[in-house]
Amino acid sequence: MIKLALFNIIKMSNKLIIMSKVRSIIRLYTEGVSKQSIGDRTGLPRNSVKKYIRLFLASGKSPQEIQLMSDTELEQMFLDMVPRNHIENDLRYQSLEAFFPTMEKALKIRGNTKEKLWEQYFEQHPAGYRFSQFKHYYLLWKKVRNPVMHIEHKAGEKMYVDYAGEKLKVLDPETLDITEVEVFVAILGASQLTYVEASYTQQKEDFINSCENALHYFGGVPNAIVTDNLKSAVTKSNRYEPTLNEAFRDFVSYYSMAALPAAPYKPKHKALVEGAVKIIYRSIYSTLKGNVYSCIELLNSAIREALEAHNNRPLTGRPFSRRQLFEDTERHFLHPLPEKRYELKRRYIASVMKNNYVCLAEDKHYYSVPYHFIGKKVTLLYSQSEVEIYHRYERIAVHKRNRHLFGHTTITDHLASQHRFMSDWNPDKFIERAAEVGPQTKEYIIQLLNARQHPEQTYRSCQGVLSFSVRAGKERLNNACHRALQYGDYSYQTIRVILEKGLDRNVDDQQHVDQSMPPHLNIRGKNYYR
Repeated sequence: MIKLALFNIIKMSNKLIIMSKVRSIIRLYTEGVSKQSIGDRTGLPRNSVKKYIRLFLASGKSPQEIQLMSDTELEQMFLDMVPRNHIENDLRYQSLEAFFPTMEKALKIRGNTKEKLWEQYFEQHPAGYRFSQFKHYYLLWKKVRNPVMHIEHKAGEKMYVDYAGEKLKVLDPETLDITEVEVFVAILGASQLTYVEASYTQQKEDFINSCENALHYFGGVPNAIVTDNLKSAVTKSNRYEPTLNEAFRDFVSYYSMAALPAAPYKPKHKALVEGAVKIIYRSIYSTLKGNVYSCIELLNSAIREALEAHNNRPLTGRPFSRRQLFEDTERHFLHPLPEKRYELKRRYIASVMKNNYVCLAEDKHYYSVPYHFIGKKVTLLYSQSEVEIYHRYERIAVHKRNRHLFGHTTITDHLASQHRFMSDWNPDKFIERAAEVGPQTKEYIIQLLNARQHPEQTYRSCQGVLSFSVRAGKERLNNACHRALQYGDYSYQTIRVILEKGLDRNVDDQQHVDQSMPPHLNIRGKNYYR
């Protein structure tokens, strides 16, 4: 059986005593004491003294650096430097090393431990290594084969997300303007399956959309998402209890995930995705280098193609790829995706107007609300496709979102006119007020009320028209309505333009203008074409 002499020396006694002897060996050696004398003073065999001196010289560290190291760090340094070449040709070690890739996959599954896997190994290889050496060789193998992964990631546990520091560019072929775009990166902890996409900004809409695209790319939902402290996710960073952005909190709640923002100035808390960013610089950025993309969709198409090659490429020192590792160990631990994708919702507070409508200021569009909420404060929660209206905690209306400027989206049963509900604004009151201005104004208001499918949709226009009786006077308003009736154009804007341009002053003259064409020798007349 092959033995590692140095390993046995380090483990043969209390390591604090041994490490103190190691420090004495190094100190005495640097003072010029002979190896025989060092062995006599420390009580160690001369061969052991020689090996420690040889490893100390090979480490390249100064005596001062050795003194600053803790006993644990010093011991680990010597263990890492143990030569392995003389065991790698041993058949027993070869069978052990062949077992390690399977063991690495199995450890990602909850419930598996090194001890359980050692029992499986020892059952297959009764002459194999005992548990302590089994663990020791596995740690050495993992350190050499996989120097990036220092944390044991459980399958389906976490998705890490971040943005690459180096941006990509999109060139508009018409204007030749160059737009820099952000590059979003997500990675699953256990399998290291990676997702990459470009987006215009890091704002919460783009950030949440990218996170959701990553979930759909992976085909499932992990238990938690680990983010940086960017404003799109965290409103106020804190080492213990960071405050999540309201929209992001709603997103993770929709997908039943826990949000775990990394602690401020602690990049090691998301070291996996930091490493993934460095890898995609080599595997994806290098593929895109030199190509020009006219839109972000083409850029993302190219990224996806390079990403597939990256995920299907075998991992360094292992006989499987990220995709294979994901399919074998992680896919079935992800929670299923909801039937519908998440839609980011914004919040807006407004008052229900006297015409049964509430205005969504962002679109300048009006939505109907049940008539008995007239004058109440309501909350509008709106996404890209839907507008929900709440009074306190009760949803009182829901509409498909419409971005038609100054348009009206109506549910007929909401309207006061359908329920004989009298309010300050209703057709009879507007007609009555118009009659006080003059007959032309009364006729114009009647036509305006009939211009839309529902009279409520014209109440604001009627109110605006009648307000000119105070600002411009009843006579001018009546004349303006008379002229607008000739145009057959019924709106507040029509009356406003007539009054601003003073066209109401020429109403009498217009009635007497001869509209016939004067005779002229150069005019052929209608008989010419017979």
